[in-house]
Amino acid sequence: MIKPDDVFDSRILIVDDQQTNVLLLERLLGQAGYRQVRSIRQPEAVCALHRSERFDLILLDLQMPGMDGFQVIEGLKTNAADPYLPVIVLTAQPGHKIRALQAGAKDFISKPFDLIEVKTRIYNMLEVRLLYRRLEQYSEQLEQAVIERTAELRESEARFRSLTELATDWYWEQDEKGAFTKVSGPALEMLGIRVETLEPGTDSPTEQGWDEAQHTELLATIAARQPFLDFALDRVHPNGVAQRFRVSGEPMFNQSCQFIGYRGVGVEVPAGR
Repeated sequence: MIKPDDVFDSRILIVDDQQTNVLLLERLLGQAGYRQVRSIRQPEAVCALHRSERFDLILLDLQMPGMDGFQVIEGLKTNAADPYLPVIVLTAQPGHKIRALQAGAKDFISKPFDLIEVKTRIYNMLEVRLLYRRLEQYSEQLEQAVIERTAELRESEARFRSLTELATDWYWEQDEKGAFTKVSGPALEMLGIRVETLEPGTDSPTEQGWDEAQHTELLATIAARQPFLDFALDRVHPNGVAQRFRVSGEPMFNQSCQFIGYRGVGVEVPAGR
């Protein structure tokens, strides 16, 4: 919540070429408790002053010689560092009120001044302005938190990959169609896939020496979207050399619970284990 003390500590700029209006507003705001009130009678200097001071509210007269309030508003809108336009226009012309709002002003105060109206509109405007500033700060903090968390996750993933490579003979990932997206080690060969094209080889797994029953069971487990742990796969090469592998895998799902593939690890173990 915005505290009244925060509102009364807001920075306010009065822009009016009439000294009497400036003095009236300064006295009114001072008596209401506002502590940071400045005034200027040269509209040409408003934009540069706001860029350096970032006022919380600008009370802007519309009818001034040399550069009127509408031109000042257009100049303020070029400030890319602060897209919010904290302007209340001061006018005695009813037709100027709608035009000023369409130009970007947030509110208006009619001349001659109604003191209660002036104080109420200014307080309400400042309360909204401070809430907007607080939202900006929160968004910046959230964005920074996301950046830091993303960096942490990437670092964690890198550590996981490194540990996986040290602890296993291979790591693999498949998409929802069974195509390998990430792989290291002989996982592609185990499932009868050519490394070059990621498509089924011309030889069947049995012809490549893999145990047909094990291979069929593994593919059925994957088709059922089931995890598997230390699944044994045996292979006998044409020269009679036997190999045994143990693989573990788990299905992957996105936030909508949609299946997006598998990932797993594996190691080669002495035959018979």
